Amino acid sequence: MDIKEYISTVNQKFRAGNATEHTYRGALEQLMQTLLPKLRIVNEPKREKCGAPDYIASRKDGIPVFYIEAKDIGDNDLDGHNPHGHKEQFTRYKQALDYIIFTDYLDFHLYEHGGFVDSVRIAEVKGDKIVALPENEDKFLNLIEHVGNNAIQSITTASRLAKLMAGKARLLENIIEQAMNDETESYANENLRGQYQAFKDVLIQELKPTDFADIYAQTIAYGMFAARLHDDTPEDFSREEAARLIPKTNPFLRQIFNNLAGNDLDERIAWVVDDLATVFQATNIQKIMQVYAQDKRHHDPMIHFYEDFLSEYNPKLRKSKGVWYTPQPVVEFIVRAVDEILQKEFGLQEGLADYSIIEKEVAIEQSRDRHTSDGAKHGMCKFHRVQILDPATGTGTFLAEVVNQIYDRYRDNQGIWQQYVEQHLLPRLNGFEILMASYAVAHIKLDMLLAETGYHHNTDKRLHVYLTNSLEESNNEPRTLFAQWLSREATEANIIKRDYPVMVMLGNPPYSVSSQNKGDWITGLLDDYKRNLNERNIQPLSDDYIKFIRLAQHYIERNGEGIMAYISNNSFLDGLIHRQMRQELMRVFDKIYILDLHGNSRKKETAPDGGKDENVFDIMQGVSINTFVKLPKNK
Repeated sequence: MDIKEYISTVNQKFRAGNATEHTYRGALEQLMQTLLPKLRIVNEPKREKCGAPDYIASRKDGIPVFYIEAKDIGDNDLDGHNPHGHKEQFTRYKQALDYIIFTDYLDFHLYEHGGFVDSVRIAEVKGDKIVALPENEDKFLNLIEHVGNNAIQSITTASRLAKLMAGKARLLENIIEQAMNDETESYANENLRGQYQAFKDVLIQELKPTDFADIYAQTIAYGMFAARLHDDTPEDFSREEAARLIPKTNPFLRQIFNNLAGNDLDERIAWVVDDLATVFQATNIQKIMQVYAQDKRHHDPMIHFYEDFLSEYNPKLRKSKGVWYTPQPVVEFIVRAVDEILQKEFGLQEGLADYSIIEKEVAIEQSRDRHTSDGAKHGMCKFHRVQILDPATGTGTFLAEVVNQIYDRYRDNQGIWQQYVEQHLLPRLNGFEILMASYAVAHIKLDMLLAETGYHHNTDKRLHVYLTNSLEESNNEPRTLFAQWLSREATEANIIKRDYPVMVMLGNPPYSVSSQNKGDWITGLLDDYKRNLNERNIQPLSDDYIKFIRLAQHYIERNGEGIMAYISNNSFLDGLIHRQMRQELMRVFDKIYILDLHGNSRKKETAPDGGKDENVFDIMQGVSINTFVKLPKNK
């Protein structure tokens, strides 16, 4: 079909008087297929309710080249400027898709990398018929040839990659959320709803469908990122390749991508995943990370890339979850302090590197790193004494610094480092995280860091960083047959929550006075900080950071000894309603060290030299570094 035939066909359907936007779909598909014989043009009506463009033009190997979104003839918002028209949809597409044409079948507007390139009108409505504009034919043919011959542009900056990843993640989030609301009884919908129920049962009891869509989208975006980091031949990178390349140290992501690699992947999602693969084909990730590392502002490239992604993907999510990057000097100080206290107060000469063993009676439900007698409901388990847990591990900054400081002791003894990591470091390095992107970054970062130290994963032992809610108790049982791999993730996290003798709790817990963590278990623990206050408003005591302090108190009190080392909101130091909290902390811990960093913009304080009271974070609330020590009974 050439342009003249196309306009004639459209005109015939238009003059019938009962045409809709769908009426012209087949004609445009035929025209595009004629003009671009080397590409495959797919018009997929099934996608119409799922947030996907109407047409996908792809290479024979399935790699997307460009997209077309069609509206009815005479539509006057083909640039998406009207907030009551197509603005939301068009903005979403422009941000996520490198090349897209918006058309009303007569007028064609091309956008590349989110920016307007050109437009051309090949016909116009005159009275009750459509009349060709032959003078514009050459321009139209050039425009279609241009977009059809687009090679994937090389992506050379982290900001560009973060923007593209975030755009496609938002597109995925929107598609999944719409699919969740689709009442149609189909295998794909049932599968999605089953996975949602599994997340809700096993990981996050308060999970809403919108939250699930967010988790799923971040999982795919960062899983692809993790896989691409391990790919030496990006030219053929695909979702199938991603499933093979996810490190074995993260079985959770591997299982998700094994599902994504299958031929029965929900077609509403598959096209976005494939489009994301083309982005990673064109990206030299190692080079981008090197450029980041050379910038003195970025101590940790992985963290700053994650921040770029999150600020592009959903900056409100960062604020609502209290996600703030911890300055490296603060991280190093806290880890050094813990190391020194272990040596001086607990008599452990190796500090954080100590690998002495203790025995503890636990319920028999074994992880791979413990040994018990067979046949009993309870038995004695052997654990490393210095069990470390970051309960809000984020991107793994604190755990990475623990590895760095321990490695300093073994730098000149590389021969035993491999065995030490395998037997005495990985079994006691634990992290919990609830944000999917952070969780994936933590795994990637620790995996890369250990490789840089010379450690090679010779077994399938996973890293003990789990996707879980630290503030929920360890008794969630799945009520669905879907996603049993999710249940395994929760089961292993539950073993740490229930059985491990956690001795060191460290990190930067989230600050959120409007906490979404309202489970009965953590709320019950928090009652100890609220007794006998007789104050009108004690709601600030439900801030997430206070719940994480109470969580650390719970673990260390249960263990009988230990250290809590957090940087946190400092309002508990002198707040009137925090007096019972302070009393409880003094009752449980033998030594308390507070380094008040101030920085509360509301208090109008000044530094000792009279200068501005600066905050180590870009927030208004002041912070402090708090180290709480509970000594063994014999001390």
